[in-house]
Amino acid sequence: MTPLTTKHAFLLILAVLILGGLTSGLSRSVERPTYGAAAVDFETCITAGGTIMESYPERCATKDGKTFTRDIGNELEKIDLIVSAFPRPGDMIKSPLIVTGKARGYWFFEASFPAYVLNDKNEMIGVGFATADDEWMTENFVPFSAEVQFDAKGAKNGFVILKKDNPSGLPEHDDELRIPVNFE
Repeated sequence: MTPLTTKHAFLLILAVLILGGLTSGLSRSVERPTYGAAAVDFETCITAGGTIMESYPERCATKDGKTFTRDIGNELEKIDLIVSAFPRPGDMIKSPLIVTGKARGYWFFEASFPAYVLNDKNEMIGVGFATADDEWMTENFVPFSAEVQFDAKGAKNGFVILKKDNPSGLPEHDDELRIPVNFE
């Protein structure tokens, strides 16, 4: 066996220090889930160490076979009528909120429709109007944008509601896209 040279010894010590630093850094930066905690919804399923399934909306499965689905509001039901580019379900938002997307021309009346922000108690905390960014007298999708000022007043989450304009006031013509969001 040949003795270690100073150069080899230095490289060996450096490698040990680097590997030790990497592994200790990894163990400190990774949050350990609390396995065994009872999952009651999608978020607690993740915290309890559940498995995230590749689907839309995402689903989380616990070791005992329970599954929980991420709340995306009624996005899939309304996809042929209105689509929000921002915010998306689960996005973090702050005031003033700029909402963008596209809606069928008949979602508008006089080139606009109401946009609301609600807190987690379904109380309205902000209101604005989305306006068509193109010709709205069509059955095709029309891009829109809206600015909504709101005050979350300590709430952590809530909803953005994009409501079909209904000048008739008849309930059979009411419709809305409900987007669950989180507040900064």
